[in-house]
Amino acid sequence: MAFSSLAVPNDVFISFRGEDIRTNFLSHLRKELRCNQVEFFVDDEKLHPGDEISSTLVRAIEQSYISLVIFSKHYASSGWCMEELVKIIECMKRYKRIVIPVFYKVDPSCVRYQKGTFADAFVVHEKKYEKNIAKVRNWRSALEKSANLSGIHYPSKYR
Repeated sequence: MAFSSLAVPNDVFISFRGEDIRTNFLSHLRKELRCNQVEFFVDDEKLHPGDEISSTLVRAIEQSYISLVIFSKHYASSGWCMEELVKIIECMKRYKRIVIPVFYKVDPSCVRYQKGTFADAFVVHEKKYEKNIAKVRNWRSALEKSANLSGIHYPSKYR
């Protein structure tokens, strides 16, 4: 399917781990996006790690020009976030969508190589999905690919 044949209602899809950033960083980001009249999609429903990604989220990811992936301390502990990330990377390849990683109080190398809390999350994932280890491998690959993209570090010594 060609890029031009897709309806693109959102400028930005935002992938994030709610417990880490919903009430601080994300609220400020939303305010700035609204002020600048940027259309964005943020999922506000309660989702459970390991749930299958919904068709609504798949459509929202596919139909956004840009995916902003906010990597925070517990991002990788959410199976839901990991499923979103796999779809985001797929759309980057298939539809030439833009992916911008934001490293929110985490080092990109922790994301890229699954160290620290990212390593802890994968210990749990590998146990939970021991019969579907391919899923976990896809998640690891998506983390590595997205962490290798040029991104934004927050906080940064630069404004």
